Amino acid sequence: MKLRGAQIVVESLLKENVEVIFGLPGGAIIDVYDVLYDSPIRHILVRHEQGAVHMADGYARATGKVGVAMVTSGPGATNTVTGIATAYMDSIPIVVITGQVPTKLIGNDAFQEVDIVGITRPCTKHNYLVKDVKDLPRIIKEAFHIAKTGRPGPVLIDLPKDVQQAKTEFVYPEEVKLPGYKPTYHANVRQIKKAAQLLAKAKRPVIYAGGGVIYSEGAAEELRKIAEKFYFPVTNTLMGLGSFPGDHPLWLGMLGMHGTYRANMAISTCDVMLAVGARFDDRVTGKLDEFAPEAKVIHIDIDPSSISKNVAVDIPIVGDCCDALKKLYKALEAIEGIEWKEKHRDWLEQIEEWKREHVLAYEQPPEGPIKPQFVVEKLYELTKGEAIVATEVGQNQMWAAQYYKFKRPRSFLTSGGLGTMGYGFPAAIGAQVAFPDKLVLDIAGDGSIQMNIQELATAVGNRLPVKVAILNNGYLGMVRQWQQLFYKRRYSQTSLEYSPDFVKLAEAYGAVGLRATKPQEVEDVIKKALSINAPVFMDFVIEAEENVYPMVPAGAPITKMLLGGTVLV
Repeated sequence: MKLRGAQIVVESLLKENVEVIFGLPGGAIIDVYDVLYDSPIRHILVRHEQGAVHMADGYARATGKVGVAMVTSGPGATNTVTGIATAYMDSIPIVVITGQVPTKLIGNDAFQEVDIVGITRPCTKHNYLVKDVKDLPRIIKEAFHIAKTGRPGPVLIDLPKDVQQAKTEFVYPEEVKLPGYKPTYHANVRQIKKAAQLLAKAKRPVIYAGGGVIYSEGAAEELRKIAEKFYFPVTNTLMGLGSFPGDHPLWLGMLGMHGTYRANMAISTCDVMLAVGARFDDRVTGKLDEFAPEAKVIHIDIDPSSISKNVAVDIPIVGDCCDALKKLYKALEAIEGIEWKEKHRDWLEQIEEWKREHVLAYEQPPEGPIKPQFVVEKLYELTKGEAIVATEVGQNQMWAAQYYKFKRPRSFLTSGGLGTMGYGFPAAIGAQVAFPDKLVLDIAGDGSIQMNIQELATAVGNRLPVKVAILNNGYLGMVRQWQQLFYKRRYSQTSLEYSPDFVKLAEAYGAVGLRATKPQEVEDVIKKALSINAPVFMDFVIEAEENVYPMVPAGAPITKMLLGGTVLV
C-alpha cells in the first residue's frame, strides 16, 4: 500500500516504539502534524523549540531511550540548535525532525528556509536532508540506530514539504546497513589483562568514572562490584554523578574545578588511574601537564577518538563500559595472592585524612540569610535522595552536584559539556513525561530559570507536577563569583535587580508559587511543595554573594584549590 511521506514518518516512529514527541507545528511540517492527529503517539506541545529539544534530551537521559523532537523550518529549526549542541556535547540520543521548504525551492531563500543540515553538521552525530520519499523509511531507521549505538548523540532529519506529500510503497527495513559505521562493543581481552596486572601493582589506585558508565546499560553495577571487591576509591565527573552511590564510603565526590579536596588530591597523587566512560574535559583536568603526574592511565571508552585526545593513555581499551568492566572484574579476580583491603589500607586512610582536613561544609546562621547549600541539603533530606534531579547551569548546578548525593544512574540531568542555561526546567519536564509517578525536581538559579520559563505553560497544560527550587540570589551568580575573585568586584552586568516575582509569575501560569526568606521557612516550603500534585515554583531568597567552593582557577592545576567556603576540621 502506498503512503504519503507524512504517514511514513509516523508509521516509522511507531516501528521505533516512540511513545512521545516534543514539538511545535508550523507550515513546513504541518502534513506530519495532520497525520499525528490520529496517531497513538503522545505529543507535548511546547512554547519554544529549544524547550522541545531539551525535553527530548531529559526524556532520553532519564529513560535511556531515544528522545524525539519535531519542529518546523526556518526559525523553528534554528531554535533547536542550542538543544542539539547540548545533546551532542553530552552524548545524548535524540532524533530531531525539522520541516523544510519544498525541494525545488531549496537554495532560493524561500520563506522560512535555512540550511539546517549545514548549520547542525558540527553539532550532530549525523544528519539527513531527505530528497526522495523512497529513502524516508531507511533514513528514519538509520537515524535511530546511529543515535543510540556506539557513543550516543543527536541525529537530525530535514524533511521538505513535497517529500511529506509524495507517495511510495511503505516497507520499513528490518536491519541497518552502514558499512562505515561499526562501533566496537567488545573490549580486547589482552588489553583487559594488561589493565588488571597494572591495577594489581598499584599502591594508590583511583577509578575516574564519567557519563559513559551511565549510558552503558549495567555498567554502574559492574563499577560498584569492582570498587567494593578490590577496594578502589571512585571519583565522578559532573556527567558521571549517579554512576556510583554518592553515600558510599569509597566515593570521593566529584573532581575538577569545583570538586572535593579529597577527589582532586587523590587524582593528583594516584599511581594508577582507571578512567571509564570519561573524556578528560578541561573542567576536570585543570592544567593538563600537571594532571595526575604520577599516574599510569588506563582508559575505557566506546569512542576511540576520545582516547589519548587530551591525556596520554598507557593502556587504551575501546569498547562498551559494561563489557569492559565485566571482563576486568574477572581478570582481577583471577589474580591470586593479594589481600586487596590490606594492600590499599594506607591509601584509603590517606584519603580519609584529606576528607577530615577539608570537608564540604558551610555555616547556616539561624537568623539568615538562607545558604543555598542548606536548601540543597534539605531537598536531599526531604526527598530521601529519591528524586530525579535536573539543574540549570551555574552556581545552582555546582551546589546540586556537591550536596545532593545521587544514588543511581539516570537520576541527575544536567548540561555538562555545553553548559546551557535554561536546560534544567524543560529537561525536568521531559523526565516527568517519562515517569509521571516519580518526583522530578529542577534546581535552578534566578537567571537560568528565566531562559525557558515559558515552558511552565507546558507543565501546567499537561499536568506535570515538576518541582522547581529557585536559588534566588539576584545575580548571574557564577559570573559574579568570577568577577568578585578575579575582577576586583567589578560586577559588570551580572545584577538581576529587576527579576519578576516568581510566586506571582507561577500563579499567573496556573502553577503554585511558594517563597522562603528565612532558614526556618525552608523545610516547610519544601514539604508543602512535595505535597502538591501540580507544578510548583519554590523561590528561596538566598545569600547574594555566596560562592561555590572549592574552586580551581582557570588554567591552574587541580591541586591549587581556593577553599574559602570550606570549614577546616
